[in-house]
Amino acid sequence: MAETTTATPAPQTQQDNRDNRGPRGGRGQGGPRGRRPEVAPEEKQFDERVIHIDRVARVVKGGRRFRFRALVVVGDRKNRVGIGIAKGADVTAAVTKATEVAKKHFITVNIKDGTIAHEAESKVGGARILVKPAAQGTGLIAGGTVRTILEVAGVRNALSKSLGSTNKANTAYATIEALRSIVPREQWITKPVAAKKAVAKKSEDKK
Repeated sequence: MAETTTATPAPQTQQDNRDNRGPRGGRGQGGPRGRRPEVAPEEKQFDERVIHIDRVARVVKGGRRFRFRALVVVGDRKNRVGIGIAKGADVTAAVTKATEVAKKHFITVNIKDGTIAHEAESKVGGARILVKPAAQGTGLIAGGTVRTILEVAGVRNALSKSLGSTNKANTAYATIEALRSIVPREQWITKPVAAKKAVAKKSEDKK
């Protein structure tokens, strides 16, 4: 009876195993992994700045409950700006709430050639803020809260002075009120006839 022999395959060497790997080192003939399409980051419509964060405490029967209070200013760097204050259990929640409040209270600032139309002054609480127009190339001569608000509003050249309290919340509200009170140049009373009529009307009212 004839004997049948079966040929046993030779063991694969390390070099053979390397040849069977895919282009990225995986076994088999798989191709390169698919790459996700690159997504360009979205350009933010508003510039959001956190001015100040406080930790506040509320005394209850069981002790103290701590929360965070955020002061945020939001603007589009064109002529709109708003500020908001809100509290939250953590810093992220407080900043998010304050940002939403700021977006609901936008004001429009009258900006001409990168500066304000005329000087304005406002007082909120103990804070008194004075802002003045400046020539091209002057920059923002302001500090702290006032500078941040002017930058976000889109003012590039201005002078400012804080004449009262340094409380950041009151300073922010005073700056917003000063910017709100600015009147466009088109509405100024510059004609002599209009000025005389205004003076005559005031004198009649006094009588």
